[in-house]
Amino acid sequence: MLDGAFLSHVILWLIGAMTVCATVFTIGALFSMGRTGYRKD
Repeated sequence: MLDGAFLSHVILWLIGAMTVCATVFTIGALFSMGRTGYRKD
């Protein structure tokens, strides 16, 4: 079960998931930073 191919797939999926999450959070942060200039709070 825990052979080299399985572990490499798990590591690849973890890196992919972290990349997707980082991209989503980065776009959200840039969007919210861009929106703060237009607020009149």
